[in-house]
Amino acid sequence: MSDKRWRVDKEVELLKVWESEGRFSTKVEEGRPVLVIDTPPPYMSGRPHIGQFASYAQMDMIVRFYRMRGYSVVFPFYADRNGLPVEVQVERRYNVRLQEVPREKFLDMCRNVLDEYEDAWRNALRRWGVSADQWREGTDSVEYRTMTQSTFIEMWRRGHIYEAERPTMWCPRCMTSLAEAEVEYKEGETHLNYIKFKVKETGQDIVIATTRPELLAATVAVIFNPGDDRYKPLNGLHAIVPIFGQEVPILPHPAAKPDFGSGLVMISTFGDTRDLSIVNDLRLPMKIVVTQDGRMGDATGKYAGMSVAKAREEIVKDLEAAGLLVRRERIAHSVPVCWRCGTPIEVIVTKELFLRQLAFKEELLRIIREKMRFHPPEYAQTLINWVSSLQFDWPISRRRYYGTEIPIWYCVEDGKVTPILPRGGRYYRPWRDEAPPEVKEQCRGRLVGEERILDTWFDSSISWMYASGRTKFPGVFEKAYPRGIIRPQGYEIIRSWLYYSVLRAYLLYGDAPFSRVRINGMGLDERGEAMHKSKGNVVDAMHPIERYGADATRFWAASAGKLGYDYRYQEQLLRTGKDFATKLWNAARFAYSFPDAGGDYSLTALDEIIINELNKVKEQAIRAYEDLDVYTAAQGLFGFVWHVFADHYVEAVKSCAYNREGSFPEREQRGAWHALRTVMDESLKLLAPIMPFVTDEIWRRTHGKSIHDETIGDPGQWREDLSKMLGEFMKLNSAVWAYKNKRRISLAEPLNGTLYAPASLRPLERELREMHKARISFDERPADAVRISDDAEIYVVEERVNQ
Repeated sequence: MSDKRWRVDKEVELLKVWESEGRFSTKVEEGRPVLVIDTPPPYMSGRPHIGQFASYAQMDMIVRFYRMRGYSVVFPFYADRNGLPVEVQVERRYNVRLQEVPREKFLDMCRNVLDEYEDAWRNALRRWGVSADQWREGTDSVEYRTMTQSTFIEMWRRGHIYEAERPTMWCPRCMTSLAEAEVEYKEGETHLNYIKFKVKETGQDIVIATTRPELLAATVAVIFNPGDDRYKPLNGLHAIVPIFGQEVPILPHPAAKPDFGSGLVMISTFGDTRDLSIVNDLRLPMKIVVTQDGRMGDATGKYAGMSVAKAREEIVKDLEAAGLLVRRERIAHSVPVCWRCGTPIEVIVTKELFLRQLAFKEELLRIIREKMRFHPPEYAQTLINWVSSLQFDWPISRRRYYGTEIPIWYCVEDGKVTPILPRGGRYYRPWRDEAPPEVKEQCRGRLVGEERILDTWFDSSISWMYASGRTKFPGVFEKAYPRGIIRPQGYEIIRSWLYYSVLRAYLLYGDAPFSRVRINGMGLDERGEAMHKSKGNVVDAMHPIERYGADATRFWAASAGKLGYDYRYQEQLLRTGKDFATKLWNAARFAYSFPDAGGDYSLTALDEIIINELNKVKEQAIRAYEDLDVYTAAQGLFGFVWHVFADHYVEAVKSCAYNREGSFPEREQRGAWHALRTVMDESLKLLAPIMPFVTDEIWRRTHGKSIHDETIGDPGQWREDLSKMLGEFMKLNSAVWAYKNKRRISLAEPLNGTLYAPASLRPLERELREMHKARISFDERPADAVRISDDAEIYVVEERVNQ
């Protein structure tokens, strides 16, 4: 290793070498255990930022570790190219609405945008050293969509899918139904309006507070809490709704909160899911006054055609003019919005396809509790809480374009419409393709192809099947499912991607989709805020690579935050990573400058304590990697290599390794060589998953082959007493160095005095004497000894110089 420093530009050279060696291709070797990484397929909706790439780097660290433990690992990278994200991006970029563009043209626009972003993702991932096998076939490929449609057909035949006309959550901007998992809540302020209603039977006024006066036309009941004595006399009477004049029953229901507003609540169809639940409980009629495009319908009279927001404003004015608005209060309010475009949702009645889920909640909870292991474990409860909260079956049909088509043709005959499904096993586009023969033979009338597509999560929720290479690597899925599949993902999609994967696996196989789930936090900016283009705080994924290199950036990705917690972008940690690569390089130059000791050597106590500590750190690192925790592995290895091995052992072993004075027997000198190379070898292998470039370059120069072909073996036994001796040894070194610095004595100069050390360090007497150039005593210290350590019994008695 003639180069004195590690050069970051070597990373680009190594990437070319790795490409030529086929290191980015999946190799499933006979006789090896198989592990599948159900890699999150990212949405191609913009250039990648560093927070997104940190999670892929962490996955790569786990993958590289398991490869070095003897596993064949399937680690694919492909894009999630279906659904709303790309459609919204296209609509914004070209200032169009999906409904305004011919379907084929809109699909081409989506593909072009996706291809543009995907190339940037792929190039950046490779430069980060992520060793994923980059599959060009994403979720919009014929292969993936065929798999999605085949599972749809199978679940239809099992009776898990049905069509019904019922209230669903609806995005007026995206013009499609939404599942519960696709609804987010935006905090803001709104007005609570206190409005007078008239009681028909008594003529008295009652006051009802609502944030949605535009739904007065859809009001079908007024409720009060059964324990609210103020309103018990109203039970069974009727209220007359202001402006629109309909009579509605006044009924008791526990959903009414006596301490909110006036304690009376108007129930409309539908302001939110609470209204929906109460309408079902009380068997109330439905009145729909909001259209699919978010405007008021014909039943609202003069307000028809207005946007919901405009109608609210006009109705409040009219209530005030009529003397029916008692007062208005500004309140904090949580508004349900579409997960992609942020538009407030409406609950309207549409005809949709639903996948049954409520009937299986208990089984799903059992699978989560008994068959899935979470890293960290507390996130299991997040999924359990979500499953327990579900109130509706999953609406899986969407009125969009870019997604997997629903594989149904409808036979129209004698006024009757019958759905017919094909056999499966190929990709169907009913909106444009001719029906296959097996569909035609079941219909004597006219066939009409389904135009809707499937919810994007219906595609994504079988990624564990696709990642297993069911069509690429015969037999791998059978070997891996479900115990050999790992799902890494962020906590923000537990209720969507993770939950729907569990549901689909249960419905298809009666089991979990995978046995282990790794939950990572979110990448934040340096101030701890989420990265968003609108904030201008996005750090491009390539920025730190260009400045510090991939190894330094990966070190940051591993060390910035504990598993499951958010982590910040930190320039200082990137600089530390770059310095650590240099430290590794210099330590390796020293360790490998000595010959291989062979088998004829003898270890000193110093060698024994460093090898003992190596075994301890190796055990901890392997356990952390196996727990999918790269943070603990990185922290432990960094501390050991830099602050134990390089700072203390290397400094102490030089006298024996060089043995210039012949003070050490030759076999002990050879023992020092053995210890140096052993610790360096094992440290490099353990760090290779995190910092694959510098470790591989060192290994190729010193061993003539790639470190990524090496095996991380099991750790040897370690002893607590030797670990304790190492700690005392380091405390003594630090105390002496600090003492010399305080006295402005060079570390290379002799200490003019006697160093009194704990008796437990007597086995290290030679190294300590040579290292600190001081007389060492382990006897009882004299009364005039000066303590030089706050946390250890270490003293110095300086010799007085005669005047």
